[in-house]
Amino acid sequence: MNTNAKLAGKLALVTGAGTGIGREIALEFARQGADMVLHYAHSATGAESAAEEIHSMGRRAAAFKADFDDLDEVVDLARKAVGFLGGVDCLVNNAGITLNRPFLQVDREQYDVLYNVNIRAQFFLTQEVASNMLARGGGAVCNLTSVHGLQGAPEHSVYAGTKGAIIAHTRALAVELAHQGIRVNAIAPGWVTVENYYKAIPGFNEEAARESATNSVPVGRAGTPLDIARLAAFLCSDDAEFIVGQTIVADGGTTSLMSLFPNFREQSENRFGKGYVPGV
Repeated sequence: MNTNAKLAGKLALVTGAGTGIGREIALEFARQGADMVLHYAHSATGAESAAEEIHSMGRRAAAFKADFDDLDEVVDLARKAVGFLGGVDCLVNNAGITLNRPFLQVDREQYDVLYNVNIRAQFFLTQEVASNMLARGGGAVCNLTSVHGLQGAPEHSVYAGTKGAIIAHTRALAVELAHQGIRVNAIAPGWVTVENYYKAIPGFNEEAARESATNSVPVGRAGTPLDIARLAAFLCSDDAEFIVGQTIVADGGTTSLMSLFPNFREQSENRFGKGYVPGV
């Protein structure tokens, strides 16, 4: 094993690890030396194939199913993870679902499902895992939120509400647990192309996505799951031991850009300051 790996010897649970960002986080944690439990909600294929890949790295790994709309299954997942690994040092709360729907058309069941899966399950899973972390002398929690928790988008009132709740929950929990040795932080990804884009957006393809990202994201590209995975590994490592209660935005500069400037890569023809600022 690489003794210089950031997470050497750590025991980690990653939720929503069957696809996309969560799967890459689990793989990156293993590459950095951690033994892993991968959670999935529906199909086992992605999580189990990732577990096999982790085995090939010489790390321990197992994939467990849990419906995050069912709190009994959420708690059982935490207990299975602790049982398999012998404890949990790092928890990455990545699992979540999304919905775009006009505000006036959202029904109670849709609202409840999103809040149950995205924040209620995260809350009580963390509660269960934190008890084990305290017994072990500490740990690190990384919550995945979204830029939707920071900026407004039409038809995302429910989803954005859950992501904003994660940001607030992260801050409050962090200051409560920091002195007990548990660090809590969050990541707010921007545009990261994952499998769901191809399912949800008619005609979505890599070429069109690349062109759109080049034009709209300041860094000139969409994010990748690995971009987020590396940040999660850092936040759960000892290198980040003085970072507490923060939501790190990883969006290629999207939230830093004023929407009033669509042609942000072109030099402006306007000359504000002319007549009263030297050299203008």
